[in-house]
Amino acid sequence: MRTSLNEIKLIDGHIFNQGTHEDALLFDAMLILNPGLTNQIMWQKKTHAIVQQYGRKKLKAEIEMVHQRLFTEPVNQTFKEKILGLFSKQ
Repeated sequence: MRTSLNEIKLIDGHIFNQGTHEDALLFDAMLILNPGLTNQIMWQKKTHAIVQQYGRKKLKAEIEMVHQRLFTEPVNQTFKEKILGLFSKQ
């Protein structure tokens, strides 16, 4: 079954507690009327978790790349020495 964008928006509103109390009550009624909606919620939560995990991995890789550039390129030697100087025992 293909999920419409409206259903995705409704489920996201439910997952992230967006909307009014009335919206929450309406969604609860939809859950009663459509038992398959519970399954869609589960898959949407898993999708959000996977996207979040991917974003974190990508951000870590970008940070590591910047770190390597800052601490290995000769042009950044002065910067490297200043930073290491902040953490050295004096």
